[in-house]
Amino acid sequence: MKTRYLSSTLVALFFLVHLNLSAQTSPEPVTIDNYFDVQAVGNPAISPDGKWIAYTVRTPDYEKKKSETRIWMVPTDGGEALPMTAKGTSAGSPQWSPDGKYLSFTASRNDSKSQVWVLDRRGGEAQQLTFVDQGISGYKWSPDGSRLMLMIRDKKEESDDPTPFVIDRLQFKQDYAGYLDRTRTHIYTFTPGDTTETQLTFGDYDQSGATWSPDGKSIAFVSNRTEEPDGNFDSNIWIVSADKGEKEGGLIQVTTNPGGDSSPSWSPDGKQIVYTTSITPEKIWYSTSHLATISADGNGTPKLLTQAIDRNIGSPEFSDDGKTIYFEIEDSGESQLASIRPDGTGFTRLIQNDVVVNNYTRHGDMFAVTLGTFSAPGEIHTFKNGQLKQLTKVNEDYLKSVQTADFEEIRFPSKDGTEIHGFLVKPIGYEAGKKYPTLLWIHGGPVAQYDHSYSFNAQLFAANGYAVLLINPRGSSGYGQPFSEILFADWGNKDFEDVMAAVDYTIERGIADPEKLGVGGWSYGGILTNYVITKTDRFKAAMSGASETLLRSNYGHDHYQKHWEAELGLPWETPEKWERISSF
Repeated sequence: MKTRYLSSTLVALFFLVHLNLSAQTSPEPVTIDNYFDVQAVGNPAISPDGKWIAYTVRTPDYEKKKSETRIWMVPTDGGEALPMTAKGTSAGSPQWSPDGKYLSFTASRNDSKSQVWVLDRRGGEAQQLTFVDQGISGYKWSPDGSRLMLMIRDKKEESDDPTPFVIDRLQFKQDYAGYLDRTRTHIYTFTPGDTTETQLTFGDYDQSGATWSPDGKSIAFVSNRTEEPDGNFDSNIWIVSADKGEKEGGLIQVTTNPGGDSSPSWSPDGKQIVYTTSITPEKIWYSTSHLATISADGNGTPKLLTQAIDRNIGSPEFSDDGKTIYFEIEDSGESQLASIRPDGTGFTRLIQNDVVVNNYTRHGDMFAVTLGTFSAPGEIHTFKNGQLKQLTKVNEDYLKSVQTADFEEIRFPSKDGTEIHGFLVKPIGYEAGKKYPTLLWIHGGPVAQYDHSYSFNAQLFAANGYAVLLINPRGSSGYGQPFSEILFADWGNKDFEDVMAAVDYTIERGIADPEKLGVGGWSYGGILTNYVITKTDRFKAAMSGASETLLRSNYGHDHYQKHWEAELGLPWETPEKWERISSF
């Protein structure tokens, strides 16, 4: 009897413990507090021997009201990830020295501005490599590892007394920068062990996108060096000698397109440069960013490679043998890794199908990418011989702790028959045939797209019983320039029709409750919300964030005056255009 009683007691205890553990580990609907559990993974960098990938992990901290970014590395064959920087201070921009001995990164430590630091892989603490008073905004190792290229903004004069803002630029302010002055970002070189940096570029111009030539003798970069850079979009590709600099060696202007040219990358032999270009600058942000190549000697004619594809291109790079160009392409709710031959043939989508690829890097035929899906935040993957392999699981615990809402891609005709694409996120516990309160959540831009990346907002809404519509109306990117350009100087027209068609489509399917509709968005999402609620009274609630209503009153108060003028003209010369698209 005692044995039988003991056995039954153990069984009961085991059952109770199992129930308790199940209750503790069963996933729960997402709450607002879970926002601080989602970590952002990015910036992969493959070591020169191809055995390791360094990357960043950004973790938000509610109590400190800020995020912290650390450097980690993981074996390319798979295995345990190792932290390379400690908690308590942020680091970013991981890079490997060409010989693989050092892992470098940027950090602001010891009360200094952002500097380059290095970790010796053989052991020891990180050592500060640069000591620039005003800090650096970017860096790259030279191909032989003997020097660093630094991006440094001019030093401001410091004073203990309050000083006024001197406004003497057409572009007088910038989001996240504040009021703009005449300090500019220039290119420098620095030899480790030296006490000073060598400035290469000069003048009242900003430089960006700088990259070393394969032989380390030159640096290609992007700059708008027109008479009034604040008044146009004419950035071009330039080359400066890494030894002589601009004052002694001059500059080579590689491109002359009046639109924006950016993201230069050299061919392995140093004779060609691949870059992205906007060939219709008068269409401002509605213009597609194409892929092009050009001779690096400054005497070439651009060769457009992706004009027929008509999708935005980014981060181009030649293969080691120069026979292929790799790049990211934005297409119909995805961000894919693709390739093409330098003659414009052989366009191939390498990584596609319901994914978002960001921050790719390459070592031979192996890629490291940050890859995310609608149901999971981005993680580091390798891609080789057509196969994807996930290496990190930074957000695994978070995903196990929460219920993930189901979603489906939807396509439906707008009022004029144009096919519109987007995503329908279903509420947690969705039951077919039941109607749900539905939120139309509009993206900003307008030239942007909802894609297959993880949306915490949508998951939060779904956890609270809402169906969520994430729609890419006309004006969005990812569907070609005509789809986007139709919104030029005609806001709140076709895009309004498109988002309302999405609502009608969801009602017709019996999912959305027509008596319980909400709408909202941020930036242009807020602007389109304003059009929606002034054109229809079908919505019971609305949220319009960082938006505009009476557009003329906003001119001169934000950083978009260049775009405003290109799209609508000056408000005192063409007031009718401004009034026509105001939702007020």
